[in-house]
Amino acid sequence: MKARIVPIYFEPGRNHEFDLQLSRLRRMLSAEADILEPVALGSELPDADAALFPQLLGEAYRQTDYFRALHVPALVITSEFGTMAMWDWEICSYLREIDVNTLAPYSLEQAKQICRALGAKRALQGGKFIVYQDDPGSGFQPEIFKRFYWWEDECTQRILGKYGLTIEKRSFKEFGAAAKNIPDRQAAQILGEKAIPCNSLTPHALNSAGKIYMALQREIAGESNVLGVGINCLNESHFSDSTPCLAFNLLYEEQQLIWGCEADTLAMLTKYIVHKSLNVPIMMTNLYPFLMGQAAMKHERIPAFPKTDAPAENHILLAHCGYLGVLPQSFAIEWCLRPKVLGIVDENASAIDARLPIGDATMVKLGPNLDKITVAEGELCRYAQFPGSDCLNGGVMRVADGQKLMRNLTSHHTLLTTGHNLNDLEFIAPIFDLETEVL
Repeated sequence: MKARIVPIYFEPGRNHEFDLQLSRLRRMLSAEADILEPVALGSELPDADAALFPQLLGEAYRQTDYFRALHVPALVITSEFGTMAMWDWEICSYLREIDVNTLAPYSLEQAKQICRALGAKRALQGGKFIVYQDDPGSGFQPEIFKRFYWWEDECTQRILGKYGLTIEKRSFKEFGAAAKNIPDRQAAQILGEKAIPCNSLTPHALNSAGKIYMALQREIAGESNVLGVGINCLNESHFSDSTPCLAFNLLYEEQQLIWGCEADTLAMLTKYIVHKSLNVPIMMTNLYPFLMGQAAMKHERIPAFPKTDAPAENHILLAHCGYLGVLPQSFAIEWCLRPKVLGIVDENASAIDARLPIGDATMVKLGPNLDKITVAEGELCRYAQFPGSDCLNGGVMRVADGQKLMRNLTSHHTLLTTGHNLNDLEFIAPIFDLETEVL
């Protein structure tokens, strides 16, 4: 969904310079925003996500009441390069001092990110995540799964109240049965057209993974407001003879649909906000900080953490379902569908073994109160393999301060993105009414 942006001019400030800059911006931001017809500052605004100022004048200092009355952010893009002009620092600073939400990008890419963020926020209002679950926490490993906030009604209501996003719950038991009833020949035909990279999977296991994909396709067909789909695929895995990893990959590649392992709606919401705004590769994985010692190693059934050159306390093992986690093929430098690893899922299930590129990376996650987003920049250093464990191919990440990370983490689930994205996240966070906490 594109952002709706209304250009604002000063009376009597609409002139050739204003119209020329507006024409440039319509061209530069055509993929990210629908730029409406201009209106004068102080006029009633149409339905819009931001007020665009292609031109600022000294009149701004004398029309503060009109600026304060804006119910949307003031987006300042006054240079021919799609940025704020240097001469506008004084006005932008003044507007912020009087509590006007002022967005002043200093690169064209930032301007596009702002527009994408505004569009994402608009899409959340009236959108929905579909999650398949019946009685979360009561299935396998209840001593673990009963602790998770994302299944609480309070969490669901917070998401709805703040962003207008509905969490629609459907039966995993019924969905799993419907997927199993799809004929093998139909699944084989669909998968044959897609040439899925796979290794050591039986035809039956591959078909079962394909049936989850086909069943999800049928479920969301004709629904225009579905922004993501999640499944309580581990805790209630007894409802299915497969896992949704392949389905999540295919639905993202074909429809850019956000996916939710374990029906983690906070992870899904974080993923939606970050990916749709910044357009960076993103995935969810589990954190096993080296500082956790035996508590982390026991869960992954590994004898020791990998050796590191830098202090071990600043390192984290990243792993989910035996590998790095569910990663769409277009994000990966290596990708293969393999037999399942975890004992908690059906013997017929499968998992994605994939890698992001080594190098700069950022971990990010919304806090439970939806008032902040935690960010930790670091480096994805290497991959580590532990044969016979629950981590056959995990990532090793180095962060700046492992002790601070431990004190302030909001979840064992994190969203991992490529690149260092703190600056961009700090820029778009206020659009979603979020503070940024750096770990």
